[in-house]
Amino acid sequence: MDLKSNEPFWLLKNGLIQSYPSLKSNEECDVLIIGGGITGSLIAHQMIKDGYTTILIDKRELCNGSTSATTSMLQYEIDIPLFKLIEKIGKKGAMESYRACSDAIDRIEKLSTEIKSEAGFKRKKSLYFASKKKDVKALKKEFEARKNAGFKVKWMEADDVLKRFGFENTYGGILSKQGASIDAFKFAHELFEVNTRKGLKAFDKTEMVKVEYHKGFNIATVDSGFQIKAKKIIYCIGYESKNLIRENFVDLKSTYAIVSEVTGEKHKNIENTLVWNTDAPYMYMRSTDDDRLLIGGGDEEFYNAEKRDALLNKKEKEILKTLKKIKPEYKFYTDFVWAGTFGETKDGLPYIGTHEQFKNSYFVLGFGGNGITFSVLGMEMVSLFLKGKKRSLSKYFRFGR
Repeated sequence: MDLKSNEPFWLLKNGLIQSYPSLKSNEECDVLIIGGGITGSLIAHQMIKDGYTTILIDKRELCNGSTSATTSMLQYEIDIPLFKLIEKIGKKGAMESYRACSDAIDRIEKLSTEIKSEAGFKRKKSLYFASKKKDVKALKKEFEARKNAGFKVKWMEADDVLKRFGFENTYGGILSKQGASIDAFKFAHELFEVNTRKGLKAFDKTEMVKVEYHKGFNIATVDSGFQIKAKKIIYCIGYESKNLIRENFVDLKSTYAIVSEVTGEKHKNIENTLVWNTDAPYMYMRSTDDDRLLIGGGDEEFYNAEKRDALLNKKEKEILKTLKKIKPEYKFYTDFVWAGTFGETKDGLPYIGTHEQFKNSYFVLGFGGNGITFSVLGMEMVSLFLKGKKRSLSKYFRFGR
């Protein structure tokens, strides 16, 4: 399954940061991680920190899957609004999920400082605005839910949004204090570099083709015929899990993003703000650390990579039409256009935990717009699982929920 188009911005911006060897011998470890994106890098970091001998493999170059196509927006907001999530899973689970995502942003900042990251972690506010008048009632209900949950939020009338951000044709919105951005592609590579120095064995262009389950360990065979004996396997394979797990637990979507040229113009009104709206699918926007404007949206059902990428020109026009509506005078000069694939679950929550068909194994599948923050939760939860402990969120993130 091809998870991105040929020219994701982060891969071209950063180039090939690091390359790793393919597996050329039989190996043995405590933990085998399948998947070398941002999720795998975070899990590997935690496993090394916890003292486990750890091997990580990926069938591509590391970080060249979905991580190279991410928009790298770090939000506590889950794709399903808090008030609707409360209706779906109850107040306790919904609020805990939102708060955990908020805490995950703080954790990324701390981790970024710990490894002396140069991936540009930056604190930002988040503006969630009503794109249609009929959306205001629900958005105000969401504002009250977040306020009652203890989040630092402010309601902005349409005039306030226009004055502060220069956005026309909006109907008010929620301004949240908590949010951030980071170059996730670069950050993941930094985590791999730090942890390979501490003993992590990372292999790219190494595809798992078979797993044999035994009492207390698994044996994974890769495409070259070599085998890895591991006490535990952790699957960090994102949307490709759909090819591995039989039941229909996630719907695959295609999303599209465009990045402007470097104009030398500071986007001062949104430089420190993540922006998204109430459209379905929603539009999202932020500035980059090199003064570009990144905008995405136009989600479609995913069928295959060819059909997805054939829509790039059409989707670029749709996204720019949305921008024109709120910023009529802004001149956007496109530099990059790409598409990515993401998963949408019935409740907007990830799947983190065990699956009855996969012994001695865990899955960390951070779906939706919160993929990175969900991966941080996965890092912490897997650490607990391996120590025989549980987290209360587990029942909300489990398979078969």
